[in-house]
Parts: sequence; C-alpha cells; structure tokens
Amino acid sequence: MKQALFSKSNKMLVDTHAHLYSEEFDQDRKAVVQRALDAGVSKIFIPAIDSQYTQRMLDLEAEFPAQVFLMMGLHPTHVKENVAEELAQVKAWLDKRKFHAVGEIGIDLYWDSTYLKQQQDAFRTQIQWAKERKMPINIHCRNAFDEVFEILEEEKGTELFGIFHCFTGTLQQAKKALSYNLKLGIGGVVTFKNGKIDQFLNEIPLSEIVLETDAPYLAPTPFRGKRNESSYLENIVGKLVDIYGVSADEIAQITSQNAAAIFGF
Repeated sequence: MKQALFSKSNKMLVDTHAHLYSEEFDQDRKAVVQRALDAGVSKIFIPAIDSQYTQRMLDLEAEFPAQVFLMMGLHPTHVKENVAEELAQVKAWLDKRKFHAVGEIGIDLYWDSTYLKQQQDAFRTQIQWAKERKMPINIHCRNAFDEVFEILEEEKGTELFGIFHCFTGTLQQAKKALSYNLKLGIGGVVTFKNGKIDQFLNEIPLSEIVLETDAPYLAPTPFRGKRNESSYLENIVGKLVDIYGVSADEIAQITSQNAAAIFGF
C-alpha cells in the first residue's frame, strides 16, 4: 500500500504551468483533471502558446472553471514572420477579458536563432503590457539566460513580477532571477539525475519557489519520457521533501501561498 505523502486531507497544491489544452490530453482530459484533484492539486494555471490554441484554452476553462486559470501571451518558439499579427491578438485578448498572467513569454534559442531580434522585441513588448496592467509574467527561457536577463534588466522595477518557468540554471542564475522579483518554477527537472538544480536548490528559500509540471512535457522520475500530468506534482513534492528536509504539507502550504501572491487568488 502506498504511504500517504501528505498528512492533511485538505492539502492544496497549485500547478502553476500546464498545457492541458494540448492534443496529448484529447482522449482522457477529464480523467487527467480528476487525478490531479485526487492528488490534491486544486488549481492549474494554463500558459498560452499562440492564437491557434486560444479556443482550446477557452474551452478548457469553460469545462473546468473551478480548476483552470488562463494566461495570455505569445510563446517564443512561435515567434515567426507573423509576429505582429500574433502580438495584436494577444493584446486584443488582454484588453477584452481577465487573464491571470502574461505568458508564456521569453526567448528560446535551443531550436533556432533566426528570429532572435523578433523574440527580444516580443518579450519586451509583452513585459510592458503586463506592467501596464499590473499582471505577473511567466517566462520561458531555453539556451538564452543572457538574452533574457538583458531584457529583464531593462524592464526591472516594482511593476515587474512573476515566475521564471522551468528553471534549469545555476545557483548564480537563480539568484539573479530572484533579484527581478521572480519566483522559480520548479518541476520535473528537479527529479532528474542530471538535472543539477537539486544540488543547490536548498540554498534558495522555499518562499522563492512555486510548483509546476509543464504537462505534457518534462514528466518527473519515475515517469520521465512519458506524458506528464498535474497529478505528478506529488513526485516533485517528494523530491523537495528530501532537498529541504521539511514535510510535504509544509512544501504544499508555502508554495501555494507563493502562487497565490503572484496570481492573486
């Protein structure tokens, strides 16, 4: 029999980043959400990619209004020739209705650097929209720490806050991210043997991190390589229990308070 990770029956975990509108969940989305609820995940925050997925996001919110909370933004890997058109749609949606963050936004140089200038401009523009609206940002950064930090340095201030999603950098980079009033999004990578962040994460206070899955991507051990889902936050919490030497209940409480401070729930 599996030993309970949590002692409290009213545990509340928050998945601050999951793409539950993704096609990977089309066959069993209701079951995925139910497993998340059973695992104590009460809120799931949904980042945008581009306009092709907007209707899927809205449909997801309509189906699960008590669990699902949307962001709006243009993902850096989807910054292409039509970037002006995509950004115009992001702005139109931000002007039209409530979203809980501008995201996910940032810079990604892993696959291609062709549109670096456009990625930089789109990132800067969307940060400014968030600041104008007093909204948090959700940052995507892959092979681009220097480029992301350069723009954060330009835009830093009391109006800048949010989450550095899927943090995979060094301790020095973690501290730099925190200096911009950002929390670190900690997910499946912390459970990987070669993930490295587990080696220094205990030097970052629990008050500075939030939990995330990035489902369907980056499933934690022992599910690595398979489809990720929000219920697997339990596995991430289990690793953080080892790293911080505190109870799962304490990790759930503190990280959920951190998420609440960012998203305002």
